[in-house]
Amino acid sequence: MPSSVPSSTDGWWCSPNTEYAFLGFSYEVTACQSISKLNSDFADIKNTFGSRYVRLYGACDRDGFYDDIVSAAWATGLGVHALIWFGFDGGEQWMTRRDSLVSSLTNNPKAKFVTRGVQFGSEPLFDDVLPHSQLAAEVTSLKSKLSGVGIPVTVSELAYGYQERGGAQDVLDAIDFINIHMLPFFSALATFGAAAWPLVKTDMNWFIEHGNGKKMYFDENGWPSVTSPGVQANTILAQSSVANEEGYFSMLDSHCEDLKLGPQGGIGWFAHIYSDDQEPGYGIYDDAGNKKFPFKPRTSC
Repeated sequence: MPSSVPSSTDGWWCSPNTEYAFLGFSYEVTACQSISKLNSDFADIKNTFGSRYVRLYGACDRDGFYDDIVSAAWATGLGVHALIWFGFDGGEQWMTRRDSLVSSLTNNPKAKFVTRGVQFGSEPLFDDVLPHSQLAAEVTSLKSKLSGVGIPVTVSELAYGYQERGGAQDVLDAIDFINIHMLPFFSALATFGAAAWPLVKTDMNWFIEHGNGKKMYFDENGWPSVTSPGVQANTILAQSSVANEEGYFSMLDSHCEDLKLGPQGGIGWFAHIYSDDQEPGYGIYDDAGNKKFPFKPRTSC
């Protein structure tokens, strides 16, 4: 990063047409990581894996936490997909999180230089947090609030979350780009991670058909190595293991050329999630900080 904050974001970001293949990790922040932990993890994400971005998951409600995210991202040269977290318990705390994030994005001079976009999430349609018309209105309102800093807005959601609401085309029309949850382990047709391309392709093609040519990312994207109370297959044929997690990401990497054919230069993907201590079974690292399998996907093809 430059030694001083630039005066404008004009020409700052690479074209979305260059953003395909592996882009980075989902990163869970409920632990309210210290600035030193953020710095070390973000440096690893950038330097070990060649990542461009982190996509935030969960929420830390500590005052100033997003400013710490900005500082760590600036120090390591990472971009951030920020998140307004609804959670799973209802309530209106997401509004406070929204307002806090807007304050940081509009007042921290470095924020617009590391924040590639803001997501409403996670899965607000599937979790029935808001009627889709109200969610679309929230997206439009936030876009207006962030227009002065030029930060786009999206929703982090499953294809099924849209589909079970008649397509929720108002939401797809309102968002600036499309962040897609790609979790084929939960499909009734799931078997092995390495065999999941037809399931990925089905959801991908649905978004291509309904997304009006918008840029797309697989943001919450992975295959679990173990199940847990909240992670259960919908068919006895779906296999959770380290080998299947590895097989899923190897399969995605092998389809780099296919993903590159997607809208606006291709579809980029994140690995969900950085470590098992953030979400059991989904991590590239295990609880002890060891890689569960060799992971070095292509960042271009």
